Amino acid sequence: MPQIFISPSKYVQGPAVTSEIGQYVAPLGKKVLILGGIRSIEAVKANIIHSLALHNVQYHIETFQGESSDNEINRMCMIGRNEKADIIIGIGGGKAIDTAKAVGFELDVPVAIVPTIASTDAPCSALSVIYSDEGVFERYLVLPKNPDLVLLDTEVIAHAPVRQLVAGMGDALSTYFEASACARARARNIAGGTMTQAALAIAELCYEILLRDGYKAKIACERKVVTEALSNIVEANTLLSGLGFESAGLAACHAVHNGLTVLEETHPYCHGEKVAFGTLTQLVLENRAMDEIEKVIDFCHLVGLPTTLADIGLENADPKQIRLAAEAACKEGETIYNMDMEITPDKVYAAMMAADALGHVYKQSKETVWMQSSSLVL
Repeated sequence: MPQIFISPSKYVQGPAVTSEIGQYVAPLGKKVLILGGIRSIEAVKANIIHSLALHNVQYHIETFQGESSDNEINRMCMIGRNEKADIIIGIGGGKAIDTAKAVGFELDVPVAIVPTIASTDAPCSALSVIYSDEGVFERYLVLPKNPDLVLLDTEVIAHAPVRQLVAGMGDALSTYFEASACARARARNIAGGTMTQAALAIAELCYEILLRDGYKAKIACERKVVTEALSNIVEANTLLSGLGFESAGLAACHAVHNGLTVLEETHPYCHGEKVAFGTLTQLVLENRAMDEIEKVIDFCHLVGLPTTLADIGLENADPKQIRLAAEAACKEGETIYNMDMEITPDKVYAAMMAADALGHVYKQSKETVWMQSSSLVL
């Protein structure tokens, strides 16, 4: 089986780069369908429209309806055909971006991606995650190529909700552990081959940057400023995690996320928040050393990522519900089968419950330390 590494044609990141998008888009097409949520488009609309006009690129803006579902993809395709669009620009978060990539594929036109939040590793990948109109995971749509352009304005990210940046860290957190699992199993990656050493090194670098700069980036985002730490985390969340997961592979972390989507209580939570809990579940499933698990839990606690089922809306969940999520994580074709072990719903259920217990123990120990230190001060 060949080793395969894939990536977007061009990645542009920096302050105010949305004001330069015209120079990158003009060689790709002359009539753009811009799709994204209302707030996402408003965040970059003035810069983008001015830049497109400077480069004689026409545009039509269409509001994304919220789910990267077959119905929404078909609706956007119809609009694209009617407008004779020869390039798609997807603006916003993961679901708008995945819809744009799918529409570009269906219309056979170039795709440019402009994330307004660094919440997932979707922007760089040749993959769209398809959900039902109700938000339940349905399938992965593997695309023949990556986006032609990914353009990420760090000033826009700095002014976006902090929770979204942290959720992106949760998504990126899984990259190294899933890559490691795929390396041990010699599993196929998203591109249909095995991983290169470059992909594994990128995944490991992604994890190192998260631990080093994650908390500092969160603080910068809270103050709405672009620092070196914030720029590094934006790159880790978007480029490094995107290249890492796609060219190294996915395993249990994302499969557990997909399983959790069958439970309506989890729908208000971000993709990366559920992936973070999926990462803890994978570590338990692999029976990783406690120091490794504690390092991940400590990071999650520091930046504000979930470590328990209660943190993703399942505080009062019946064990039968968790078992349903475990069964969904083990559906035929799921990435959990890239693990180098026998996988059963019972094992996944047990790992989810044990991960939840470890998260609770960690929280209780932190509270105890805080209470002891407070009593000493008093």
